[in-house]
Amino acid sequence: MGDFAMVLHSHLPWLAGHGRWPVGEEWLYQAWASSYLPVVGMLERLAAEGHRDVLTFGLTPVLAAQLDDPHCLRGFHHWLGNWRLRAEEAAARWRGSGDELAAAECRAASRALEEFELRWRHGASPVLRPLVDSDVVELIGGPATHPFQPLLDPRLREFALRLGLADTRLRLGSAPEGIWAPECAYGPGVEREYAATGVRRFLVDGSALDDVSAAHTVGRTDIVCFGRDVSISDLVWSDGGYPSHPAYRDFHTFDHAVGLKPSRITGKDVAPEDKQPYALGPAAAVADEHADDFVAAVRQRLEEHRERGGRQGLVVAAFDTELFGHWWFEGPRWLERVLRTLPEAGVRVTTLRGALAVGHLGEPVELPETSWGVGGDWRVWAGEPVAEIADANQRLQERVLRRAPRAGAARDHVLDQLLRETVLALASDWAFMVTHDAGAGYARERAHDHTSRAHRLLDLLESGRYADADALARELRGRDGVFGHLDARLLPG
Repeated sequence: MGDFAMVLHSHLPWLAGHGRWPVGEEWLYQAWASSYLPVVGMLERLAAEGHRDVLTFGLTPVLAAQLDDPHCLRGFHHWLGNWRLRAEEAAARWRGSGDELAAAECRAASRALEEFELRWRHGASPVLRPLVDSDVVELIGGPATHPFQPLLDPRLREFALRLGLADTRLRLGSAPEGIWAPECAYGPGVEREYAATGVRRFLVDGSALDDVSAAHTVGRTDIVCFGRDVSISDLVWSDGGYPSHPAYRDFHTFDHAVGLKPSRITGKDVAPEDKQPYALGPAAAVADEHADDFVAAVRQRLEEHRERGGRQGLVVAAFDTELFGHWWFEGPRWLERVLRTLPEAGVRVTTLRGALAVGHLGEPVELPETSWGVGGDWRVWAGEPVAEIADANQRLQERVLRRAPRAGAARDHVLDQLLRETVLALASDWAFMVTHDAGAGYARERAHDHTSRAHRLLDLLESGRYADADALARELRGRDGVFGHLDARLLPG
């Protein structure tokens, strides 16, 4: 019938040491407990049954760094213990209609705490590497801090990508051949830079391609792009997608005394105080129905590909990993059922690498400027609401590049910290959050802080006050020392 490739994109910006609530480390710990633990657990179950090429797993270097970071590991351990205490308190508060949910919450918190203490205490890398080494998943990476690449100077774009690939190699044993292009963004000519850094394949939004039933080489290179099938992905990820069903657990409604979610969605316009209690059984049944509906839709899409092209086709569905569990409580159940049911329905489950191996390669394409943001263009990261951030990013890049290390220079930790603050400032998350008014104040503050730190270092260097620059760089590295292997001398000349 054809092939199906699920691509999960795991990403959060650098949050360590930058606030806890409502935006900050709490975001990391919630996603870790609700999405990363259950999704990895599902992959390990499938691996134990002999499954291979289950899905393509994207892990951004900046998230991987946090999942291995001692500060974050300590913080997450504390958070898990607190979750169990809050679940126990909920059991006392939710007597009656909430008994079943409170008991399930207690079990989930206890399992997560035990899993972390037994297997995750030394970070995510030792847990993920066996899944990568045994080809259960195809690992894809990306630039270090998930910048919007088309808006970067080519020199910084290459630096950020090489830094990210090197970080993945250090943590997981090999540099990935595929990347999740941040925000699925593409600008003409980027494929040549990919080729120079060893990247062989990347993701774009399906709206940029006339044919998403196969991969395509880009321009006159042998670099391959895969298009996310929008019609299939939108069954899940859209305003009316599966996660909006009234029976599912409501993400936004809290019992604030315990910080847990006791309600089901009930209805789009229902006030929080009027929402109905969440029920595990009915929600699980709906998740199974939605999984079966998704499988049927994939089969139909593959039939369309075969009728139109006269050959077996490929469907690529791509989602943020954090959707499964964090935003959509029932998502992990849905995901596992989909991956188990597709082969039973005659659809081969594979990876992007596996799809190429069996010949899903179409005609070469010339790609337009694109992203998977609103409108399929760059407005989310360069439009009027974020013009100030975009302009500040441009000025910072110009100034940093003028201060690039000379060839043959000794390593300079002041310049290393300058580049570290720069790549943190250039993360695509800040503009995204401002455009969508999701933690916009926090995002503006983070972009401004990293940008101003970089400018302070530059001011000191340009005024000849190296001792002061050295002291400031040491202080800043103590706060944000991510990517300890970062070497400013690797910035292309």
